[in-house]
Amino acid sequence: MQLFYAPDIKMSPELPEEEALHCLRVLRLGAGSRVRLTDGRGFFYDAVLSSVAGKRCAVSVEKVSPWEKTWRGHLHMAVAPTKNMDRMEWFVEKAVEIGVDELTFLNCRYSERRMVKLERVEKIMVSAMKQSLKAVLPKLNGMLPFDEFVRKEHGGQRFIAHCHEGRKEPLKTLLHAGESATILIGPEGDFSAEEVETALALGFSSVSLGASRLRTETAALAACHTFSLLNGL
Repeated sequence: MQLFYAPDIKMSPELPEEEALHCLRVLRLGAGSRVRLTDGRGFFYDAVLSSVAGKRCAVSVEKVSPWEKTWRGHLHMAVAPTKNMDRMEWFVEKAVEIGVDELTFLNCRYSERRMVKLERVEKIMVSAMKQSLKAVLPKLNGMLPFDEFVRKEHGGQRFIAHCHEGRKEPLKTLLHAGESATILIGPEGDFSAEEVETALALGFSSVSLGASRLRTETAALAACHTFSLLNGL
């Protein structure tokens, strides 16, 4: 059954305009059709289209059921966005499909992109949430300076993946099953040595994601998938 996103379904029993247009013009559903909605906050709503008029679809909710999260812990990915935003959008889509709880974009010393259109990123997240049949939309944070982010309070384990010399344990060996994690992934030019030193001084652990040198979006997805494999239910 097609899943629709209706964040205000509790207050307004109808589909948002964009979802209504997809329902009417693409799927050609009409009054009496059964649909499933999510509010993006952890609930599914089984409903019937009660009336259709122009660009509006009113719904009658018949059943509300909680979504059961399929992984343990809270995964917070903090990533320096790539110059080519298409690659970062690809990561966001796949991360949501696999399972991520929170996403922050980092402004680092060697970052090649200093701004991100959060509206577009959120649309990609919504689409991926629906595609993967989840009912929670991950929290999306704006761009933060690296130094500001690492000095914030972060529960659970904290890791920074980088290519600098020094002792680095594989992420898969340091992650604790069931525990939350914050993972930092740097820009295409990597974190600066000073940024790595700052993170380590504040309690982050250096980790490796394997023997290969990975692109930013690949490294971020590898970290996300490693967490998912360890914490999947």
